[in-house]
Amino acid sequence: MMLLGTQRVDAQGHLEIGGCDAVELARRFGTPLYVMDEQWLRARCAEYRQAFQSRLPSCLPTYAGKAFLCLAMARIVDEAGLGLDVASGGELLTALRARFPAERILLHGNNKSVAEMEMAMQAGVGRIVVDSEQEILALQEVAARLGVTQDIYLRLTPGVKPQTHTYIQTGQIDSKFGLAIATGQAMQGVHEALAQPNLRLVGVHCHIGSSIYTTKPFTMAVQVMMEFMGEVRKVTGHVLGDLDLGGGLGVRYQPEDDPPSLEEYAQQLVEALTAEARRHDLPVPRLLLEPGRDICGEAGITLYTVGVIKEIPGVRTYVSVDGGMSDNPRPALYQARYEAIVANRAHLPRELTVTVAGKHCECDALIPDLEVPASLAVGDILAVQTTGAYNFAMASNYNRFARPAVVLVAEGRAELIVERQSLDDVLCHDRLPERLQPRG
Repeated sequence: MMLLGTQRVDAQGHLEIGGCDAVELARRFGTPLYVMDEQWLRARCAEYRQAFQSRLPSCLPTYAGKAFLCLAMARIVDEAGLGLDVASGGELLTALRARFPAERILLHGNNKSVAEMEMAMQAGVGRIVVDSEQEILALQEVAARLGVTQDIYLRLTPGVKPQTHTYIQTGQIDSKFGLAIATGQAMQGVHEALAQPNLRLVGVHCHIGSSIYTTKPFTMAVQVMMEFMGEVRKVTGHVLGDLDLGGGLGVRYQPEDDPPSLEEYAQQLVEALTAEARRHDLPVPRLLLEPGRDICGEAGITLYTVGVIKEIPGVRTYVSVDGGMSDNPRPALYQARYEAIVANRAHLPRELTVTVAGKHCECDALIPDLEVPASLAVGDILAVQTTGAYNFAMASNYNRFARPAVVLVAEGRAELIVERQSLDDVLCHDRLPERLQPRG
């Protein structure tokens, strides 16, 4: 059994997280329910700052809001002193409503709208990460109209293809993101950016992919990016001060998953960065990183109530729960694998192999081949581990399901930070034209 963060099995044999009984959380708030471990979140933010800033004081770990973002999470990230990476108008507005310091916000996106650009510049965001030459010109037009000078990074594709799921590889040349170094588009983008009077090119950015379990692809990205920064100085005379390496470090979804420690990750990256700076006779740039999953992933569990248990003799036992791909689409999207604990029987040996199925009109297999206690019964509470990243963030109303609530737990205290949708909420934006109104 894999216990993460503050999780433990209490005297009743129940799973506990943040000092709260998971079974009581399910009773009090209902299921499905996302539960976030505040102590883990705060500790992980602090560990990032310590690991990197002890080696490179100027480094700014910048939380990737796309992994999990709400007002409360933005406040936790701010209090930890990290930056915040947002990728849409909605994420940006969340940060601003939480009064996150705009100068520590990065705005991403491969197809930003004019409204998103305007919102960012009017708020005074620290950096906008530019994804195309077309966007350089669009940003210049908005900045000139608003009378501001905006600091920007160029997002580059370094040609590094890590071993991870194809859908979450983002650093190869064939990608919707960024300007490829190998094709010359990246250097062309530099020239274009330097020519704009209202844009200030202060750095470059890359993101090679997600769920990576070795440091080698990251150090390769450092080498490629620093070589390009050296070439920029030779060709243009312009010294780029910042290097943003994105995120992508894997987390423990299964007991056998073994991502590098933060100390190892920081040491390898900073050593590669300083070595490449010497090799290209460049000042060591300010390093930014964008951890998302690695901060919030293991902090989260999702609680479900067990419903129908269906045994097909000699084939399989299906255990259906009251959620599924609307609150966790990752198994369907990426064949993601999860571990889970029967929260009210956490002390018992796991002797029965089942497939956990959701209740949607699809195969919706959340967890194939999960070992559970033989006494598993209808009404039990199933706690799925490591659901803090890209579960709440990717939730949908498929089959017109209501999105679950989110609860923050710490030291025996449980606080609602996102309310559960009602079915009325799901329907609240529906409109019936007059000609379709029921008669009589």
